[in-house]
Amino acid sequence: MKNFKKLNVFYTKEELDFREKVHEFAENRIKPFNNELENNNYEPIKKLLKEMGKEKILGALHPKKYGGIEMGMIGETIVAEEIARVSLAVDLSRIATIALFGMPLQRFGTEEQKEKYLRPIIKGEKIGCIGITEPSVGSDVVGMKTTAVKEGDFYIINGEKRFITNGPEADFINLYAITTPLPKVHPKNGMSSFIIETKTKGFKVKKRFNLCGLKGTAVGHLIFEDVAVPKENLLGKENHGFHILMSELNSERCCIAAQGVGVARAAFEEAVKYSQERIQFGMHIRFFEGISFNIADMAIRVEASRALTIQAARSLDNIGNIPSTKICAMAKNFSAKAATQNATDAVGILGGIGYTNEYPVEKYYRDSKLLEIGGGTINVHKFIIQREVYREFGFS
Repeated sequence: MKNFKKLNVFYTKEELDFREKVHEFAENRIKPFNNELENNNYEPIKKLLKEMGKEKILGALHPKKYGGIEMGMIGETIVAEEIARVSLAVDLSRIATIALFGMPLQRFGTEEQKEKYLRPIIKGEKIGCIGITEPSVGSDVVGMKTTAVKEGDFYIINGEKRFITNGPEADFINLYAITTPLPKVHPKNGMSSFIIETKTKGFKVKKRFNLCGLKGTAVGHLIFEDVAVPKENLLGKENHGFHILMSELNSERCCIAAQGVGVARAAFEEAVKYSQERIQFGMHIRFFEGISFNIADMAIRVEASRALTIQAARSLDNIGNIPSTKICAMAKNFSAKAATQNATDAVGILGGIGYTNEYPVEKYYRDSKLLEIGGGTINVHKFIIQREVYREFGFS
């Protein structure tokens, strides 16, 4: 389905034109690689990131000064929805480099850092990632064990990071590590952020994970053994890493919400088309209430997810000076669940053939589950939402 005019209650003409451009790129350039990606080949993603850089698709979030197009988070969610609709694996890799690595650098980097590290990311010439999760640290980020000890003009990094999207292929890592250990300070006040070049001695990839879905994505376990990082590669101020990380999370949640819209929409579109084609008991199955009511629920999830995601994006773009934490958590939570439910329903509507790779719905089924995990689990987001609700009512 390509009917952008019906979306104009939410978007400007410029935004709709941009959506059409991204839609055509996803259909014509990304979709042909889907079978190759299913063989766990990362090379197409590298090629596509370069193409997206040339087409300015990677630059929605970033200033023109560094090669971006300054469309803000609303532009980024347009890209995420359209690309995730065709390949969540490609968009997960894209977001890891352009948003998770790029946004902290844009907000807190020096001019020298932005020229050296942000510009080539926007062009698609280099690949970035973010290093937070560790074997013993997931949602509890302040419990991280990776350390950075200052020695002269360098910080010496030791530790490991796990489940790092783009990690095995990245040129640059936005790494978070403890610079002032307990019990001297609260862990929130002892974390720092660094830009690490993966060619640096002491960095190695311990393992590439074979995922349930998202085939083609490079997700790895990374090791840092006495990695010497120049003090010029400290991002922001020493011991301000937790603040940098928290400022990034709302953007990440909004991006994942948009991906959820894309996957929910893809599953919905496949189910609609199949229900019009498949005949049982002498009629198209769309005329059976059990099918058509499922289609109605799927349509509601797509539109509700998009509405929440747009509100989150506009809040991050400071439209109306609206606080973003609660709405970003809501959008991510709802859209992720919408994607998994629509994928499940699509497999059910297609029946036996939906459980084969003859149709893409089984891929949506495998891929979508990560949306409920990455960027914070569903329950973490419920905690954030209820916390913000009680704060709004004046309860601490």
